[in-house]
Amino acid sequence: MSVDTGAELRLPGERPTGKTGSRPPIDPRLWRYSAAARGYLVLTVGLSVVNVAMVVLSALALGRILAGIIVDDATDVRRWTTELSILVVATGVRTLGTWLQSRFAHRAASRVVAELKGEVLTAAVRLRPRDLDVRRDEIATVLTRGIDGLLPYLTGYLPALVLAATLTPATLVVIAFADLTSAAIIFVTLPLIPIFMVLIGLLTKGKAAKTLTAMTALSSQLLDLLAGLPTLRALGREHGPAVRVRELGDAHRRTAMSALRVAFLSSMVLELLATLCVALVAVSIGLRLVYGEMTLEAGIVALILAPEVYLPLRMVGTRFHAAEDGMAAADRAFAVIDADRPVSGAGTSGIDARGARIEFDGVSVRSRHGMAPRALSGVFEPGRVTVLTGPNGSGKSTAVQVLLALTEPDAGEVRVAGMPVPQLDRTAWWAHVAWLPQRPVLVPGTLDENLRLIGDVVDVEEACTATGFDSVLAELPDGWDTRVGTGGEGLSLGQRQRLALTRVLATRRPVLVLDEPTAHLDDRSESTVLASLRRLASAGKTVVVIAHRPSVLAAADSVIEARADAD
Repeated sequence: MSVDTGAELRLPGERPTGKTGSRPPIDPRLWRYSAAARGYLVLTVGLSVVNVAMVVLSALALGRILAGIIVDDATDVRRWTTELSILVVATGVRTLGTWLQSRFAHRAASRVVAELKGEVLTAAVRLRPRDLDVRRDEIATVLTRGIDGLLPYLTGYLPALVLAATLTPATLVVIAFADLTSAAIIFVTLPLIPIFMVLIGLLTKGKAAKTLTAMTALSSQLLDLLAGLPTLRALGREHGPAVRVRELGDAHRRTAMSALRVAFLSSMVLELLATLCVALVAVSIGLRLVYGEMTLEAGIVALILAPEVYLPLRMVGTRFHAAEDGMAAADRAFAVIDADRPVSGAGTSGIDARGARIEFDGVSVRSRHGMAPRALSGVFEPGRVTVLTGPNGSGKSTAVQVLLALTEPDAGEVRVAGMPVPQLDRTAWWAHVAWLPQRPVLVPGTLDENLRLIGDVVDVEEACTATGFDSVLAELPDGWDTRVGTGGEGLSLGQRQRLALTRVLATRRPVLVLDEPTAHLDDRSESTVLASLRRLASAGKTVVVIAHRPSVLAAADSVIEARADAD
């Protein structure tokens, strides 16, 4: 398998930007979303100013000492006590500043990355399910690896950028006072470094963004393979994806090496250019010293400071590509954070859903292929089992998301006890609903903790008997104290479904919403579960079931069919 990093890949619905070079050197969103980043920027600027002062003082002191020793043969150390003291203090302060920068840079950068990860994760949790589906792989890549690329940006690129804005002009001014000719040579050659940086940038335009996109696609495919390994192992095909995994690994290596190759080559070009520029200054100083056209002290000061003029720009260029991966990931992170908008019209009205009617009145939601559902109408009565059915893609799960205030309809409305869902306080409304999605949510912990995840439960033994989870408990030595991992790791797919179904059947909540609750049950268990649902409905609960199976449809008190309308 090969990955074409030269083609721009985009998420569904994402517009092509084509402007990877339009990002400002210091992204203001970084400082807006991270308090640690603001403090780190102030520290970096302060240490850079101190560093500039110490560089200038060191050069002046060293130039005076060397010129005096060579020209005047003044070898008495006592004559240079002041200059030596300044040199020692300046060197010590500069060393201390560099140490402080290095010490606090990694600590502050780690805090910045942690804060941004928290912002992205919080925003991802608040995204509507349909928006989250198209960004799931992207968000996973950004959180697990992508945004860690900000560390080189914060610890290397940002300090170099600040130095370029302080050290370069300050040292150029000092050189101009010492030797105007050297300053003129530097002034003419200095723009060559930014010009070559721009040329390299044009050559590698969008490289980091394309690399991140390719890595996201590769990670997504690899995760899909890993997720399917239990099923493949059960079928005796666990070695089947070995070739595919090897191909993904090779593609990952090629993508990473392509980015590293660009970074190394650009660094070499800038180093060579800076070396040649400093050599021009050195040759000019040497020739003028030979012909007596300048003083030795001025020449030494200019020669010492000349590399310091080019150094920050060279550092910016060499560390730019290392920072690009992180900034590309940060752009994706900020896109997720900026997409975090509260659902418009979310109200604050409380509600008691016990015995309440749920009405769908002409609900339509636009999807990528048209309206799904299209003009859905129906009533879910308390005390009755109502099944929502329809072909795949007809919008049944989307209709439930509208009911749960997770998605806004494009037309129509859903009312609970006569009150439109957008006017409800969502937290209060969710407290009345027990939802069983197609992929049940199970968290790391004991089975008992997962059972009580949505609140107090009653009639646990009866619910376990109805779902067949009692037989699962009988096989576990620790019973309810058995610990499971993320997503119920340690249990089979059917056992996870039975546990989640037990949790819903045993809850006190008055509204039960179940998406394909009997999908992984045998006929006997299915009959028991359906009988339990009818019993709960008879007790006054509102039972909403999404299903296709004829046996579930036959057990329903009423059936509402969802339909889609393709564009």
